[in-house]
Amino acid sequence: MTVGWELGEEFRTPDGAVRWSAFGSGEPLVLVHGTPYSSFLWRDIAPALAVHRRVFVFDHLGFGQSEKREGQDLSLAAHARNFTRLLEHWGLSRPSVVAHDIGGAVALRTLLLEEVSYADLTLFDAVSGGEWERGLFQLILKHPDVFHELPGYAHQALVAAHLRNATHAGFRPGVLEAFMAPWLGAEGQAAFYRQYSQIRQADTVGYEPLLGGISIPVRLIWGRQDRILPPRYAEWLHGRIPHAELHWIDGAGHLLQEDAPARLMTHLTAAFPPAG
Repeated sequence: MTVGWELGEEFRTPDGAVRWSAFGSGEPLVLVHGTPYSSFLWRDIAPALAVHRRVFVFDHLGFGQSEKREGQDLSLAAHARNFTRLLEHWGLSRPSVVAHDIGGAVALRTLLLEEVSYADLTLFDAVSGGEWERGLFQLILKHPDVFHELPGYAHQALVAAHLRNATHAGFRPGVLEAFMAPWLGAEGQAAFYRQYSQIRQADTVGYEPLLGGISIPVRLIWGRQDRILPPRYAEWLHGRIPHAELHWIDGAGHLLQEDAPARLMTHLTAAFPPAG
């Protein structure tokens, strides 16, 4: 558990418990994290948004404070089904959704394949489609046994380096350690590679032809210095959702929550333009 960030509610899924919390009052807004992060990413963003909104945060199954164990289905398809169940549990019929990293793919599957309605959708530095199965993803898929057998010190160094690669500005004191904590020790190491080994590009192919039919307002925000999902991924997505707004943030990498929180908040609190 991260000191100062505790998810006080629990929702049971067929594969285990998902931890969640909600803040504020008003129109509902749901924040969806990616990998290898957790809802801790929203620790500053969620309370600020909750001044005017009812903000929901959660840890995907297998991440953060949610249950981690062998045998869990941690595919993007499973995450989308769990997200659908969560929205139903919360009684939300048309929430605003903000999603980052693989949270983008989860949100898109939920919208397009699970056929859940949103009021609007914001994606930033997000997995969406195309050829995104690269880098560490690809290596873990090709050599799962090698990664599972890494000595603890080597695994810890790998996780730290991977997290640092996501930020352009660097982490504030204590933040890197907080992100790493769920993935350390024998159980944490197993959980880290368990979730990565199940995240597949095949789970985004099914909705790619449907992107052009999205009719709700969509906002795309991208860090110019994103090394995990470089700007070409924003351009790929923008080309398939033609009406989507696209905003660039200079001097920021993959983790806009860490590199440029004030500028991210400016976009997240801006009204969408009127339809038509």
